[in-house]
Amino acid sequence: MAAKPLVDAGMRVLMLERGDWVKRSVEKNWGQNGSIELSPFYDKSSLLHVPVGGNKPTMGLYSCVGGPSVFYGGVSFRFREADFEKNEQIEGKDAQGWPITYNDLESYYTQAESILNISGELGIDPTEPRHSAPLPQKIAPLANISRRVKLSAQELGLHPFQLPLAINYEDKTRQTCLSCKTCDTFACAVGAKNDLATMVIPELLAKGMTLQHNMVVTKLNTQNGRIVSVDCISKTTKQKFNFKADKFIVAAGSLGTPHILLSSGLQHYNPGGHVVGRYLMRHLNSIIFGIFPGVADKQGRFHKQLAILDYYFGHPKAPEFNKLGSLQQMPTPPGSVVENELKGMLGKMLSPAVKALSGLLAIVEDQPQYNNSLTIDTAFPDEFGLPRVVINHNYSARDNAAMKILTEEAKKIMKGAGALTHYTHGIRTFSHAVGTVRMGSNEKTSALDETCRFRGIDNLFITDGSVMPTSAALNPSLTIAANALRVGELISKLN
Repeated sequence: MAAKPLVDAGMRVLMLERGDWVKRSVEKNWGQNGSIELSPFYDKSSLLHVPVGGNKPTMGLYSCVGGPSVFYGGVSFRFREADFEKNEQIEGKDAQGWPITYNDLESYYTQAESILNISGELGIDPTEPRHSAPLPQKIAPLANISRRVKLSAQELGLHPFQLPLAINYEDKTRQTCLSCKTCDTFACAVGAKNDLATMVIPELLAKGMTLQHNMVVTKLNTQNGRIVSVDCISKTTKQKFNFKADKFIVAAGSLGTPHILLSSGLQHYNPGGHVVGRYLMRHLNSIIFGIFPGVADKQGRFHKQLAILDYYFGHPKAPEFNKLGSLQQMPTPPGSVVENELKGMLGKMLSPAVKALSGLLAIVEDQPQYNNSLTIDTAFPDEFGLPRVVINHNYSARDNAAMKILTEEAKKIMKGAGALTHYTHGIRTFSHAVGTVRMGSNEKTSALDETCRFRGIDNLFITDGSVMPTSAALNPSLTIAANALRVGELISKLN
């Protein structure tokens, strides 16, 4: 997204991508190994070592042209106006909030929604922020199980509404959504998901952008307070490259970006360099699955369709919280995903039973904590010479208390929808990771200024989720996109 304003302004842009293009076919994308962690695009060539806080002791990175958008479920929320304001409950006594406001991003949210052709409905959610334009696509019809969940929530006095989704329902010039079951964590075999590899990158290439894929960035080289070149190694040929440019943007994700910055020693140039890799956030996420024998997957169709944000800014029975989080409908998981999570015979035995499941994902805004961190260990380089990544992450007592409240409300909705019983599945991945190179007004406590320029380096900008000072309690992708458009536009106007 940051490249788009640059290319549109006629600038010469080189994009370096660690991963490969995801080739689209029913067999490759919707088969047994189509889900991201089972696919070749879950890159383990630079393993993340997670002694505390992961679902596995070693983890990989999503690595492909188009990034995680190729495998996400398409949920494209705007953060709420108050998410940009300081909040001592979330940030602590030294709360500063964001150095930009919702109004600074609003027009870029509108641009991003247009580029990604977002569907959804406005005017129902009580927390809905100001929109200067309607969403470009209408909503899709609800699945049967979604209707039941919606009715249950309404009977509890809540305001369920349809999720904003980056999925093609209306544009007949390309394949429209088939409402298949393999959407979230799968690449779309027919190209109906409005991911960046489908909607943005081909257009930029047609306008003259150069893309080098399967290219691992190993170091940003500095001279006189500026980046002068970037060192890379081809994943396929192992050939080394060095590229020079006038301006540099790093958008390798909230785990990949601090890895590159720390490996290049750039934290030493920054007055707030000690925060690089710190304040890692990823939301506290749990799926409250209801068991609906013969109902949940009877239609065999996608039903990640509803959101309930009535408790986003607290709960009447818990006045000590001024923010809690969101509830979003989750579809029946494919059997292959269950078998990956539950190894051996247990997974094979339980995978057929998933057809009876439908869930609500509870997302709690996790507190930014300095000790939640990504650090590097130079004693253990990978095959490209990059130092080992070590991640430590714990949730706070407040995070867990907020999740307890949301979980109980989700259970009530599932019960009202007809679930015989339920169970709660905690998520320990880093799919919503943000915050490791945060922006702020105080140069001693943030690595980036309000333009997302890396302090101490004149020509280096960061445009991924790592820039976020707080995580809100919503999927971060649209906010990342909007901010990247904003920063790209600012860069395009620099001399």
